[in-house]
Amino acid sequence: MPWRVLLQRNRAWAERMQAERPGFFAALARQQSPRYMWIGCSDSRVPANQITGLEPGEVFVHRNVANVVVPSDLNCLAAVQYAVDVLRIEHLMVVGHYGCGGVQAALLQQRVGLADNWLRHVRDVAERHWDLLQRLPEAQRLDALCELNVIEQVRHVAQSTVLQDAWARGQAVAVHGWVYGLHDGLLHDLQVSVDGHGQEVEAVYAQACAAVARRAAVAAAHA
Repeated sequence: MPWRVLLQRNRAWAERMQAERPGFFAALARQQSPRYMWIGCSDSRVPANQITGLEPGEVFVHRNVANVVVPSDLNCLAAVQYAVDVLRIEHLMVVGHYGCGGVQAALLQQRVGLADNWLRHVRDVAERHWDLLQRLPEAQRLDALCELNVIEQVRHVAQSTVLQDAWARGQAVAVHGWVYGLHDGLLHDLQVSVDGHGQEVEAVYAQACAAVARRAAVAAAHA
């Protein structure tokens, strides 16, 4: 597809939106006030707005390879800080997806280039849970690591100074972990939500990891 086609499609879309919803762009330009932030994978098959049925302006999005959140990534943390402190979002979702190529490369220790350095973070997750992954049939390890990676990144967000400071001042903001199924288009809640109201991050993390192990055991028994 020639790249100029995208400009033509953009013009057609803008004209259609203006015709169907007069004043839409004028209202959108005045402010953004999303309730949600989405930290997801850069995979082109996982568009946040479409998956959740949200309009432009309703979700603040940060994406990177394998939906990783680490203290050294100031780009991601700056986006989180802006969303929490300025936009005052109420819910932050870390969203992975089954069949993630970045997670697969980390699991199989495949060389992909410069991204190997970034995927080292996912390999750390795999090594932390290696006993569990090794007990699974090979075909199920990738899905399990996709889930574990999301759970790990939720933990990182919840432990960040941004969220800790927000909760310390009583701000109502919760962090959730989801995984998306490319095969059916459905989001799955990994039950790793933290809202700062007396919840222990480590306890929620441990429970979510245990749930992955239980699901994996059931799947392995029926394999």
